[in-house]
Amino acid sequence: MAKQITDTILMIRPVAFRMNEQTAVNNFFQEDIALKNAEINTKAQAEFDAFVRKLRAVGVNVIVENDDLRTDTPDSIFPNNWISFHENGDIGLYPMFAENRRRERREEVLIRLESEGFLINNVYDYTEAEEEGIFLEGTGSLLLDRINHKAYCALSARADEELLIEFCEDFEYLPVIFTANQTVDGKRLPIYHTNVMMCLAEKFCVICLDTIDEPSEKKNIVQHLKKDGKEIIAITEAQMHSFAGNMLQLQGTEKKYLIMSAAAHDVLTKEQVASIEKHCEILSSDLTTIETCGGGSARCMMAEVFLPKA
Repeated sequence: MAKQITDTILMIRPVAFRMNEQTAVNNFFQEDIALKNAEINTKAQAEFDAFVRKLRAVGVNVIVENDDLRTDTPDSIFPNNWISFHENGDIGLYPMFAENRRRERREEVLIRLESEGFLINNVYDYTEAEEEGIFLEGTGSLLLDRINHKAYCALSARADEELLIEFCEDFEYLPVIFTANQTVDGKRLPIYHTNVMMCLAEKFCVICLDTIDEPSEKKNIVQHLKKDGKEIIAITEAQMHSFAGNMLQLQGTEKKYLIMSAAAHDVLTKEQVASIEKHCEILSSDLTTIETCGGGSARCMMAEVFLPKA
């Protein structure tokens, strides 16, 4: 029986975190702050360490790998964009929009997982697409319903439709394709990653339906979610901008948790919190520096490990 959630995640502790100028061109969640890069990295490390402690305290198995200072990878804290792990031992390696993010793909990470007792059978490597300017940024672009074998994907400069379909053929998923937009300076522009507007848990989905401007696409997604028995918990675009869509459900020792940032938790209504807590507890952590400079939040920091054990 396939699993939708796991108790094991990979996280990369940053050593050169800062606002990445190469991703800011289409990540409209990023903001500049008046701090030196070294100070930004120190604050990000403190937020990262506190987050890891909270996850481990409830029984989540967090495998922490340190970033390599030599690679100068400011966004390494978001590993889910370059790799995905699957129950049959397959992994996916993905093409990245920003050139300096491509250096995040390090063989040491795979060696570390194998040293932790996980089996890697096949590697589906899509990274050659970078040479053609084609990108698909892992589970940032792909919202995977692992039980019903559906891949939800909001197309953008970082999520190519043809490559999505190739992924779906390789991993045997049904593509559910749409466009999600946000308002930037009065214009509707594509949201850079699906996982900032949508979170898919075992029995529910937190989603910003307001971002899907095409009525037929919105109707299609709602039909898929309802058919698969998911309770739809709708958030507003304003809530999405506080990362209320960037969440991940994980298994702890005794309970299931929906993991999110403090900023995301703070903007949820009592009704939304009650809807979530019917299914699982909420665990949140302050990620202000990471969110502000990185334009990503809790979910982006966690690469779920579904690999079998040796």
